[in-house]
Amino acid sequence: MSFRRGVVRQSKFRHVFAQAWKAEHCIDDVRVSRVTWDTGLCAVNPKFIAVIIEAGGGGCFLVVPISKSGRVDQACPTVCGHAAPVLDIQWSPHDDNIIASASEDCTVKVWQIPDGGLTSPMTEAIVNLEGHSKRVGILAWHPTAFNILLTAGCDNVICVWNVGTGELVYQLNDTHPDLIYSVCWNKDGSAVCTVCKDKALRVIDPRRGTVLKVKEKVHDGTRPMRAVFLSDGKILTTGFSRMSERQLALWDTKDLSEPMAVQEMDTSNGVLLPFYDPDTNMVYLCGKGDCTIRYFEVTDESPYVHFLSLYSSKEPQRGAGFLSKRGVDVNKCEIARFYKLHERKVEPISMTVPRKSDLFQVDLYPDTAGSEPALLADEWIAGQDAPPLLVSLGGGYSAPPSKHRDTLRSKPKLVSQDSGTGAAPLSTGNAAAPTSTPCSAAKEAEEEVPQPRVATRETDGNTERPKREDELLNELLAEMKALRAVVLAQSQRIELLERQLARIEDGDV
Repeated sequence: MSFRRGVVRQSKFRHVFAQAWKAEHCIDDVRVSRVTWDTGLCAVNPKFIAVIIEAGGGGCFLVVPISKSGRVDQACPTVCGHAAPVLDIQWSPHDDNIIASASEDCTVKVWQIPDGGLTSPMTEAIVNLEGHSKRVGILAWHPTAFNILLTAGCDNVICVWNVGTGELVYQLNDTHPDLIYSVCWNKDGSAVCTVCKDKALRVIDPRRGTVLKVKEKVHDGTRPMRAVFLSDGKILTTGFSRMSERQLALWDTKDLSEPMAVQEMDTSNGVLLPFYDPDTNMVYLCGKGDCTIRYFEVTDESPYVHFLSLYSSKEPQRGAGFLSKRGVDVNKCEIARFYKLHERKVEPISMTVPRKSDLFQVDLYPDTAGSEPALLADEWIAGQDAPPLLVSLGGGYSAPPSKHRDTLRSKPKLVSQDSGTGAAPLSTGNAAAPTSTPCSAAKEAEEEVPQPRVATRETDGNTERPKREDELLNELLAEMKALRAVVLAQSQRIELLERQLARIEDGDV
């Protein structure tokens, strides 16, 4: 046993497994765009799924609620205001109804999607951004500042916009001699990392317009590369070797002379698109045209980048969308979700950590970036930086004993997202309740629920029925909140006792 402990790396994410959703939960008859631009072609947030689709003339993309499943009618309204094909779309991290789109018509447009989705074709954007002389293929919202959007085009120019005013605040003309492949903000939005056709990795301060760091020939291959900032300031890049083997490399921005780690994977032609989860420090690699999704964990221990597993299917992917952590199902220990694009279908794929306990898993869900911005646009332009404002995902957890879990699951989640306070109000607002146990609370809920149902049946046709249905719903929500508070309190107590037991076993006490 001691030998195995020395060989097997300890990690809570070693057994993460991917599972595709059943066919009835997929979205069918979606004519995914055939544009050759290397982008995900899909953007997802907790409210909507957006997919770039084929259009007879101009460019358009489809927006449907995230709960949508089944066939999409060909007459379904789309966002169709561009005069040429759309190349990239990105949801605002601070408003789930705002999406930006970049197109071959050299413009960037910002749209406001109504709650519930589109009821008619949308042709008029709320903001039009015109500053590029060639097609625009890269969009990146600022992670912490409200209404700051970065765009990059085939004119080798990076533009930073204040979307609230439509003003071009910064323009970087001379930082890149050739085509820009990707741009990514760091955690607090004080710098961006870029990779270019000249094979160089650059770290740039967009406000001063200066290049802070440069590394020539990050990957020796001539095919496109990608780079993402990690939460600790390191940079992860994907590219090709001189022998056309796909590579993954990790770089320390303090010293770019040599990579911290390099892994070679295969000789496929598809560009590897990295999706980074800062909460778990995991990186998912999706290659266009591949049938697999690889995932890795980045740690501070050598060899720093640890391969976990891969998801494989029969159908190649045309693109993929990555759901933000605010939208995952914490009740099923789902830590990530992809939306894989087939030729005419969108298929959700869940990444799940197997756990036997039904309690909220605090170690899997640290506080994550919320929708509230840390800075206003003017504050960031003036030189301020701030990390993202974090929220707890505990408010989206619902206890399994209740038979009404499926119908009311969305209610607590919406309350927690609006308040931004997570599970704290639930425990403080029920300070007197913890004297009861979860079992007794569940029994009380089961005893109290049937009585109003009998009353509503007796008053069929009565004008007071809607009122009593509202009262029943309020009672159910109150019971759910009280039960959730008790369960969260007990789970915290169990976690404390487990830590004390571990210290005793290690001889620390």
